[in-house]
Amino acid sequence: MRRLRHAFVVLTLITLFLIVAVVLGTPQAQASETVDPIQDPPSSLLRLASVHLTENTPPQPPEQDTCMHCHLSGSIDNIWTPLARWIVAGFGGLVFLVGAYRTGSGWVTRKPWKPLWARAVDWLDDRFQIVEPMRAILDKPVPMFATRWMYCLGGITFTLLIILAVTGTMLAFYYKPTPEAAYASIQFIETEVRFGAAIRAIHHWSANGVVVMVVAHMVRVFIHGAYKAPRELNWVSGALLLILTFGFGLTGYLLPWDQRAYWATTVASEIAGGLPQIGDLILVFLRGGWDVSAVTLSRFYALHVLVIPVGALGLLGIHFLMIRRQGIHRPL
Repeated sequence: MRRLRHAFVVLTLITLFLIVAVVLGTPQAQASETVDPIQDPPSSLLRLASVHLTENTPPQPPEQDTCMHCHLSGSIDNIWTPLARWIVAGFGGLVFLVGAYRTGSGWVTRKPWKPLWARAVDWLDDRFQIVEPMRAILDKPVPMFATRWMYCLGGITFTLLIILAVTGTMLAFYYKPTPEAAYASIQFIETEVRFGAAIRAIHHWSANGVVVMVVAHMVRVFIHGAYKAPRELNWVSGALLLILTFGFGLTGYLLPWDQRAYWATTVASEIAGGLPQIGDLILVFLRGGWDVSAVTLSRFYALHVLVIPVGALGLLGIHFLMIRRQGIHRPL
């Protein structure tokens, strides 16, 4: 019986909301105006005039759907207005429905309101028993000495890596990794894409910040002696992550494909090619040949967005697991 009353209250509120929306959305009929036979000729004259005009003029193009046509031809400058309207209207409707459901639930059950996310967690826990394992992982005490600012350098590095992943994904939607279109796509992002210049600036400064933070983090670990037993492998994984961080910077520097990027990559690859015995092999592998060319650009792009991120994710997972298992090293 309670469920029936609960459902009745919710359906009544939803029905009232729909009726109000229909009434407010119905266009009002315009008031009839006095027809002037001179200014408003009879329909027979209009038909004769339309026949005469259609014989001499080409037919009008069919009316196009504005909501779809604006995205294809760019005829509407502000294409974000319809999306913003839908977001605002949808959010308002969602808030109304949640409020109506919450009010109706309180009336029917006479119990305190339980948030929907808590109900979803309980629903999943009843089937998969995930609360206790997650609590054992997350509810781990942090020692007081680890709350100092110097112990936050690793977390800041990880946060900057997340920012780089998000902004890099946004930039990849518009970037074209070809010599003919790479620089033009960067200029398009800077000048035409909404917030494109800001997103690229955030990506740029986060890349600089992650290099500074990872070096500072390793210096702190070295000074505190956290590389000693039993944390040798944790130090090795961190050193490999440092190399991958430099790889991120090297491969991403070429992507704008301007003069600075071209010659910086040329110098960096020449330095790598100066290694004894394996230098030529590294040089050819990086450039895809003996010179910096289109193959180099595509190869650096693949390394930057595919190969190095996969390796970094694997090493980060191993790094975090060892920290959780062994704990944080006490300062000397």
